[in-house]
Amino acid sequence: MTAPRLEINLDAIAHNARTLVDRLATKGIRVTGVTKASLGSPGVAKAMLDGGVVGLGDSRVENLAVLRADGVAEPLTLIRSPMLSQVDEVVRVADVSLNTEAVVLDALATVAAHRRTTHAVILMVELGDLREGVAVDEVVELARTVDRLAGLRLVGLGTNLACHSGVVPDQQKMDELSRLVEQAETACGHVLPVVSGGNSANLDWALTTNDVGRVDELRLGESILLGTEPLYRRPIDGLQTDAFTLVAEVIEATRKPTQPWGEIAQAAFGHQPPAHSRGSIRQVVVALGRQDVDPDGITAPSGIRKLGMSSDHLVLDVGDSAVSVGDELSFQLDYSALVRAMTSPFATKIERDSRYQRPDVTVEPLSESDEPLVNPTGLRGGAAVR
Repeated sequence: MTAPRLEINLDAIAHNARTLVDRLATKGIRVTGVTKASLGSPGVAKAMLDGGVVGLGDSRVENLAVLRADGVAEPLTLIRSPMLSQVDEVVRVADVSLNTEAVVLDALATVAAHRRTTHAVILMVELGDLREGVAVDEVVELARTVDRLAGLRLVGLGTNLACHSGVVPDQQKMDELSRLVEQAETACGHVLPVVSGGNSANLDWALTTNDVGRVDELRLGESILLGTEPLYRRPIDGLQTDAFTLVAEVIEATRKPTQPWGEIAQAAFGHQPPAHSRGSIRQVVVALGRQDVDPDGITAPSGIRKLGMSSDHLVLDVGDSAVSVGDELSFQLDYSALVRAMTSPFATKIERDSRYQRPDVTVEPLSESDEPLVNPTGLRGGAAVR
């Protein structure tokens, strides 16, 4: 089998989704499964849906188009603010989008009105992480603006924390979001059925608080895919952490000295390998590089140590492990490594799913000529409101 390859256990993803959906249901919170780290994989999306998520979210319109073309009928949400250059595609493909800019909302409204449909909008609120979000004192007025735009329907408020600055979602932040929801409802004269409290970083708060306030939805990606929480990258009790395994092939295995020789300057990516004691080691080179994965985000097998990585070579100290040319080594990934490996066209994706006793599915990347098809009948405006 070809290498490098990313082996994807869809059973584990479905299990993680079901476990989190059930736990959050006791708090009155539903889950939107986020597929962006899986490059919008229809197999991963189906596993999440089988696990009970009420809809799917992705940051790329192209990924949502693939899911729609694959027959996904559940609500699709664009979780990155739409680009002005893509508003037509956003209205065609997504039921809902997260927004912050009035000019983008105007453009979405124009497209939606032209298509004689309604596009649902969630306004994102800035609560301190300094990524996307409307200033707190501008939320109510922007909510009124959305309500006045034909073609749009304001369905909720949301926020995002812990992605850019690492700000922890806590009770104070979530209470502030709930207060803003009530102010917007009073100003607009109708209930907002979606209060999207955040991402996987919200899990500790959501599962331990005695008061979720108005928060009734979380957008979960990393916790479902990797079984970890993003704040401290700790495994979540009861979840599987091995849904993704990166397998690569050894192309050189020999004994080499630990110290380079000659005049030393910068390495290919600007940093030199760490200094080691003199002597020699059993070193192997693996056909895997920075074009395929984030080197800081992979964990080598037990007893093997990473020495460095260039564009397409990973250098390892294998110690006493019996490793030969042609052998395959398996690596676990964190979120950063997963995103890059899924995006790499050189890493074959193999989806495994025992639930249907079907053979492994190899996921081929789209070529430039493979324009994803979009449901020609149009989208159901506001379908994400449940």
